[in-house]
Amino acid sequence: MSEWESIVFDDIAYLIKGISYTSEEYGTKGNGDTFITLKCIAKDGGFKSEGIKYFQGSIPENLKLSKGDLLFANTDLTRDGDIVGCPLFLPLDGEKETITMSMDLSKVVLKNDKTDLNFLYYLLMTPKVRKFMKDNSSGSTVLHLKTSEIPKLKLYIPKSKTEQSKIAEILSTIDKAIEQTEATIAKQQRIKNGLMQDLLTKGIDKNGNLRSEETHGFKDSELGRVPKEWEIKSLSSLTSLISSGVTPRGGYKIYKKEGIPFIRSQNVYPFGIITEDIVFISDEIHESMSRTKVQNFDVLLNITGASIGRCCQVPKGFSESNVNQHVCIIRLNNNSEEYSKFIATFLASDFGQRQIFNQMAGGNREGLNFDEIGSFHVPEIDDKEAQRITNSIEKIEKTITAFEQENNKLKRQKTGLMQDLLTGKISVEKLINTTN
Repeated sequence: MSEWESIVFDDIAYLIKGISYTSEEYGTKGNGDTFITLKCIAKDGGFKSEGIKYFQGSIPENLKLSKGDLLFANTDLTRDGDIVGCPLFLPLDGEKETITMSMDLSKVVLKNDKTDLNFLYYLLMTPKVRKFMKDNSSGSTVLHLKTSEIPKLKLYIPKSKTEQSKIAEILSTIDKAIEQTEATIAKQQRIKNGLMQDLLTKGIDKNGNLRSEETHGFKDSELGRVPKEWEIKSLSSLTSLISSGVTPRGGYKIYKKEGIPFIRSQNVYPFGIITEDIVFISDEIHESMSRTKVQNFDVLLNITGASIGRCCQVPKGFSESNVNQHVCIIRLNNNSEEYSKFIATFLASDFGQRQIFNQMAGGNREGLNFDEIGSFHVPEIDDKEAQRITNSIEKIEKTITAFEQENNKLKRQKTGLMQDLLTGKISVEKLINTTN
């Protein structure tokens, strides 16, 4: 095991706080220096370029920043403590333009060359240090870090800078893998959004081709231009039931450890019904709510609360169940697996969500009523085309899910490595020898 030592922050580094400014000193791009604000820092240590402003005041020489400078937040506007003390490496090149920072940020300056700045960044991201930052912050409306306490921050580091650098290199490698995976997810999500825009307005013909106005007939409708084969109808004209359940008298006290699954809004997601925290009701209560017994291929839609608009299809083989008053059952006349999945997909898309929130903006802001839901315009198409459309969307969703699973795996791996490498629990030499 290599040698580690206990130190305090003041032994290796000090802080330079950013500039105090007024709104009159803000400039515009090309008419002011690049000004890094608190809103540039994400709670995972990432950089958000939308937080950049521009500054026309005078900048002391020691507050001119360069690419690779280590900053951290002195303030948290959300007051939840997720940002305060959060470190960030500046990704911008200060040699090409003058860059400075607001007083809500501090720059970390090493006192000597015995400490690796990249290692210090990861050390500042550990739960122990993040807790120290929160514990030493206060404020009634905005959380402010007591920077006078930072010099007392206790740290445990390898005496060898070489070992520090190796640890930082390993963690940096996995960070780059996470960054690349997240970029791929974002790209696939953009592809999916574009694909859904096309599929839900143009569809796929019987030959498997995406329709276009150059090759197929289109017509005007309440949803814009759509294929001439489609009929755009109100949801009420296509359904045998639009209704929600109730919460039985007695509230959560009547829930059981087993029995009939009772679907609540927290169980309804666009990708399906989440059963991890599902509750159960008795057969007697279920029978008293016979109208809202859930059937295979029903479409479930959240109609109140923060999750309003979330919806999914009840899959084939799902157990007999019921819903509470926050979840609406939409039962289609054509209750086929293919068409109900299409309608659930449509309602979860921008086309459905716009109609949901237009109703909210124009009327009851607390929830949707059944008449409003029935007024939604949706395409009536045949089952085969519905299946072609949802299969195409599911294919890219599976690709996105695979990348998300890989990303979660990488994040778990990083958490484990940080716990092991940044505490000296496992020496970096042993880890390298094990993986080679």
